[in-house]
Amino acid sequence: AVFIERCKAMLKANGYQAMITMHSWMFLSSYEKLREKILLNDIVNMAHLGARAFEEIGGEVVQTTSFVMRKSCIADYKGVYCRLIEPNTQNGKEEMFLSKKNRYNTDQSNFSKIPGNPVAYWVGKQVLKAFEGSLLGDYGYPKQGFATGDNNTFLRFWQEVDVTKIGFEIGNREIANQSGKKWFPCNKGGSFRRWYGNNNYLANWEADGKEMTEFKGSVIRNPQYYFRQGITWSSLTSGKLSMRYSPKGSLFESKGSVCFMKNEDNLWYILGLMNTEIVSNMLSVLSPTLDYHEGPISRVPIIISDKKEQIEIIVKQNVEICKNDWDSFETSWNFNTHPFLENMSACGYADEDITQKFTVKSSFSSWEDICNWRFNTLKSNEEELNRIFIDIYGLQDELTPEVEDKDVTVRKADLSRDIRSFISYAVGCMFGRYSLDEEGLIYAGGEWDSSRYKTFFPDDDNCIPITDEEYFPDDIVTRFVEFVKIVYGAETLEENLDFIADALGNKGDTSREVIRNYFLKDFYADHLKVYQKRPIYWPFDSGKQNGFKALIYMHRYDADTVGRVRTDYLHRAQRYVETAMQSALYTIDNASSASEKSKATKAVTKYTKQLAEMKIYDEAIAHIANKRIEIDLDDGVKVNYAKFQGVEVAQEGKKTLKVDLLAKLK
Repeated sequence: AVFIERCKAMLKANGYQAMITMHSWMFLSSYEKLREKILLNDIVNMAHLGARAFEEIGGEVVQTTSFVMRKSCIADYKGVYCRLIEPNTQNGKEEMFLSKKNRYNTDQSNFSKIPGNPVAYWVGKQVLKAFEGSLLGDYGYPKQGFATGDNNTFLRFWQEVDVTKIGFEIGNREIANQSGKKWFPCNKGGSFRRWYGNNNYLANWEADGKEMTEFKGSVIRNPQYYFRQGITWSSLTSGKLSMRYSPKGSLFESKGSVCFMKNEDNLWYILGLMNTEIVSNMLSVLSPTLDYHEGPISRVPIIISDKKEQIEIIVKQNVEICKNDWDSFETSWNFNTHPFLENMSACGYADEDITQKFTVKSSFSSWEDICNWRFNTLKSNEEELNRIFIDIYGLQDELTPEVEDKDVTVRKADLSRDIRSFISYAVGCMFGRYSLDEEGLIYAGGEWDSSRYKTFFPDDDNCIPITDEEYFPDDIVTRFVEFVKIVYGAETLEENLDFIADALGNKGDTSREVIRNYFLKDFYADHLKVYQKRPIYWPFDSGKQNGFKALIYMHRYDADTVGRVRTDYLHRAQRYVETAMQSALYTIDNASSASEKSKATKAVTKYTKQLAEMKIYDEAIAHIANKRIEIDLDDGVKVNYAKFQGVEVAQEGKKTLKVDLLAKLK
């Protein structure tokens, strides 16, 4: 801005200045006064280069424009503008420039017809006409939320904390305060997703936000709007705007802005408009830098049509479709049961004749049909909304209603992913997080009630071993097989296990071996990914030799858990391996063939390494077991998990080792 102004000051009357600069001065509100000064002169021509205009400068951040201005002010002056932002290479932009495509002869007085005077040289008459009417700011209050000052202290993923301390669907601050709850849902933006979803975070707003309000560095904005329903979006994004319905009960953070309606009757209509190509087109004028903060959002032109009722019906269906999609996965707090079991849960599990009608394959097929219907219906609805609003705004010559598949934000069925999620649900049932007898989250803190589990009983001591051979009668593979048998019946058990194993694609001669290898090698990595590096099932893991592995459920942890893992499982595993070693040694001495002896020799090598690994691990786990460490779910996974890392173990004749009881959070 300083260079632009200084060069201008150096000009004589009718003199020219030619510059290449960042393009932000053309659009951002912070440069509005500069634009007012610039537009007192004539922009002769411009090559709007956008990103990647120069081979020496990579990335999307550096977006440039090259322009010539003259120190003159001619009425109705039309400059020549070349829009070269689409090609993403220097050569591509050069070719477009020389082809004389995307050129506009624009009267720069048009810029003042748009709020903020952006240099929007490419917009047509109909868009300019729309800006002459009402704006979103006339119908609602787009607001930015609080800045915590320390997200690690005040924000959590909802799965981390004791669910009994979460206040869901709270109507206002007074009720929230009276509830005595500590954690409340919080909008925080997130990835591109329209209509509903991205409900991942909680904020500590106990006692009406006393702790956050008093925290040095926090900024509390617009608290009078907390817990009200509205439309939320991600203010910083790398692509198109995506807006979602936010029901009552949520706080909102600085990156999860919310627009609250002056008249609630307009909410569905405006939500529908904001997710159309109309608004994407408008925002290319108001905020081409992809910073969708409250300023440009409030300046989106709004035309309320007589098709309002038709639009609202479509929008409500879109929200319902996307909510059902979001709630089909266990990372939603409204998750009821795994999609494979939804049809079966209506029939019950006790009737043997009924269960035989279902297999994992048929369940996946039904789920696939549901996903396809959601996807196709949502895409069709979005295209219909585009058609309606294109007609309302008169932009038939500028926009098309088609929606690309990648912009339809419900998930299609994916066999590998969905089988893994089915396994995750089974593990949740093993720990009592879920139950085959009731829908929804059964235990994630609070009082344990064993009467809620009748069909499939959860593990009684919160420790499920994972071994490379079948040592324990209740190891994770045995329990999973039992789960599949109970859900689908005994007659189709092997068929179902084969289908699951094929979907997993792991190594193994039998379906059970494939499933065992999945639990040994991949389950925890998948769990980390799904729970965004904040796992609720914790793996005790002795190391690369797979000597000992076991899972516990964070919400059922107590000070004696580590001791139980050590004495009831690690020590037993050591004895099992020692017995297997003796058997292998006997085989070596009495082998009837060279291949039998070779196989036994390899087994002895494996067992020797496993026992050495378990010995070191036992010393580390004993150290922690004796401490009887407590955890506080309010502290979140990261803090609590760290308590089991870097345990020092003294080795004879060697340096002290540091052993991680739990697999590292990568």
